[in-house]
Amino acid sequence: MCFIQTVQPSAFYFTFCVLCDAERSTETNGFSFSIFPYQSFTPSSSLFFLHLCLYVSPSPADIISTVEFNHTGELLATGDKGGRVVIFQREPESKIEPFSQGEYNVYSTFQSHEPEFDYLKSLEIEEKINKIRWLPQQNAAHFLLSTNDKTIKLWKVSERDKRPEGYNLKDEEGRIKDMSTVTSLQVPVLKPMDLMVEVSPRRVFANAHTYHVNSISVNSDYETYMSADDLRINLWHLDITDRSFNIVDIKPANMEDLTEVITAAEFHPHHCNLFVYSSSKGTLRLCDMREAALCDKHSKLFEEPEDPSARSFFSEIISSVSDVKFSHSGRYLLTRDYLTAKVWDLNMESKPLETYQVHDYLRSKLCSLYENDCIFDKFECAWNGSDSVIMTGAYNNFFRMFDRNTKRDVTLEASRESSKPRAVLKPRRVCAAGGKRRKDDISVDSLDFTKKILHTAWHPNENIIAIAATNNLYIFQDKLNSEMH
Repeated sequence: MCFIQTVQPSAFYFTFCVLCDAERSTETNGFSFSIFPYQSFTPSSSLFFLHLCLYVSPSPADIISTVEFNHTGELLATGDKGGRVVIFQREPESKIEPFSQGEYNVYSTFQSHEPEFDYLKSLEIEEKINKIRWLPQQNAAHFLLSTNDKTIKLWKVSERDKRPEGYNLKDEEGRIKDMSTVTSLQVPVLKPMDLMVEVSPRRVFANAHTYHVNSISVNSDYETYMSADDLRINLWHLDITDRSFNIVDIKPANMEDLTEVITAAEFHPHHCNLFVYSSSKGTLRLCDMREAALCDKHSKLFEEPEDPSARSFFSEIISSVSDVKFSHSGRYLLTRDYLTAKVWDLNMESKPLETYQVHDYLRSKLCSLYENDCIFDKFECAWNGSDSVIMTGAYNNFFRMFDRNTKRDVTLEASRESSKPRAVLKPRRVCAAGGKRRKDDISVDSLDFTKKILHTAWHPNENIIAIAATNNLYIFQDKLNSEMH
């Protein structure tokens, strides 16, 4: 599907393997591509090499709205504003091309959601995919959950490379034969066929959310999952579609008394009774379902004291948590608000263990960002497999990575404009207004706020990351590890 031409620098941390921006044809349901050079990068080096990428002109329906690796990292799913899900599969390691095992090619694409209209509320329901979550693989098939604002669906993804032939009562096209023509009995056999990937809906979970669904999370028991909207969190069993249990409800009796909304929620990776949800006030609440059926009272409240001297009109807006993720160990929480990423220790509620400034240079721009609504952008965050590095997006197609051990950080750019054949690129640096500028620094006034990286994902076991920049998907691979195979 896509050709990757790789050079072999000897000391690079990440290699940019694939950028795939798929423009789907409504007639063929296929993909059209054009070729454009792309890059590799390293947080610990200033050198960047260019390789190959795929690019097509943007379309509003093709804007990527979620990115998610499965539990092995062999599959990567993206959802877009057009309600479509595209699944990429990692290519197996090749003895001929040993440096291309990080390449991901299109595996399957399907329409997950269609636009709907709620006639009772006179409300249009967008087809945009808000979240995708994979279920752990337990047989040859894969299962994933996808949701738009109202409806959650469970999908089965399976392969078929054989077809039955030699039926006694049916012809090759499946029609019933004339009984008078059947003169002998034969044993049906399975014949090889071209590999076919089938995607079929297995469950539809609907009519449980009054407000927009912002999160879904699969429990570690692999039997239940939860879905969260602005005011409620529901617990579902994967086999039951007609009812769910409400485990959090923050809706006040009088909506005028509403002071905060739920912004994200996630189950603990190891303890099926624990989950966390974040709010627009910047708080995190850890809940234990063993304490009560309705978890209106939290077990722990994580909240950072506000500095009165730093309070402004925008304080509450920029403190809203847009994403929360448990670490793989289950010991820490990673949150993202508008300006910072924070790491919390589950044993310390009073303040975050670590705070990382993502783009503090925007503080002087909050007024204009409020006027153009950018201040309400919801950035996601991600852990690496060992919980030692965190990643999150920013504006101008920049994304940031922070090493928790060395305290080093890097700003990188995922955009085709900065890519030229075999060019050498450097980590990007933004200069605050009025500050001293180096030769290659970018002024905060020249940032493009229409180009933003909101959605990121990190391979669960390897240093492979997926970056969604508008309708472009960038995949970067650890070059050093790939050379060791």
